[in-house]
Amino acid sequence: MSVHELKRPPVIHPPHPETVSIFPGALEQLRHWAQVSPLQEALRHKRHGQWHSWRWIDALREVERLADGLRQQGFSADSRLAVSGTLEPNLLLLALAAHSIGGQILGLAPDLSAEALGQAFWRLQPSHGFVDTRQQLLDWLDAGDSSAAPAVLIGNQLPGRLPGSPRQSVLAFAGLSGDGQAPRPLVLWRAATTQPQLWSEEDSHWPGGLGVVLEQWLNSGHGLAFPESRDSASRDRREVAPSGLLLSAERLQVLADEIDQRLAPPGSWRRRLCEWALAHPERLVARLLKQRVRRLLGFQRLQYIWQPATPSNVPVAFKQWRVDASGRKSA
Repeated sequence: MSVHELKRPPVIHPPHPETVSIFPGALEQLRHWAQVSPLQEALRHKRHGQWHSWRWIDALREVERLADGLRQQGFSADSRLAVSGTLEPNLLLLALAAHSIGGQILGLAPDLSAEALGQAFWRLQPSHGFVDTRQQLLDWLDAGDSSAAPAVLIGNQLPGRLPGSPRQSVLAFAGLSGDGQAPRPLVLWRAATTQPQLWSEEDSHWPGGLGVVLEQWLNSGHGLAFPESRDSASRDRREVAPSGLLLSAERLQVLADEIDQRLAPPGSWRRRLCEWALAHPERLVARLLKQRVRRLLGFQRLQYIWQPATPSNVPVAFKQWRVDASGRKSA
């Protein structure tokens, strides 16, 4: 053991490292929907410009395959899996797989500095790690000199060449679940659905967000969709037209700002027309205008926005342009 391993750096309290709380009945709920609605869509994610989907039976089988893969990498009930990146199907299913084994799941913000990342490793002592992007993987490898860094790193995307000879074992997510079938492409014009569809465009920077998304998805039995990226979220949201939003207060404010930017400039006649439509929803012209704006925002089917047990203020823009101002769900 080296002197560097014995000497711990001063604690700087990195932001948002947390233990993810997955509700006790998560796996039972997954099995329930796989039994009663096996062919109904459970997850949808846009990748490389194409929508992919998982049915409930696909999601259950993937969790089982991932659990087997984690066990082969030494993951047990005493292990800790640190996850970091976009909240999307791979991250959700891997977290459920680790939960099924009895291990602990830890959430780390994807934008931690090298110093904060090292401190998070010292404090949380993860045995395994999952990262979303190539840059994150390189950052975690740079922090791998610490004896507290995870010994096994799983990457959604691997760089063409790993730098040097990393101390950790590095493997691709696709290789963890064996030779399972790839997600089925979803052709949107043939897959129109009237079923409720949840929507999230968050990452692990949202404290408690992974637990929220899993609980709302599995308890409701509704499909859950994710955009390809933050940059394409608006376009992808319009294609999905979700009925429910699972977003943090910070992301809701970002969307509220986006709504304001899409409307005509304040004081213009078009902006006054929008304001008139909001003030007189009973008028036919007003209803037609609101429907057009909702379609532009992807809100034409929006019925509720998730809120914590102690709700924060939903931006006024959402109250104005949602379909039903009475529907709001809480934790």
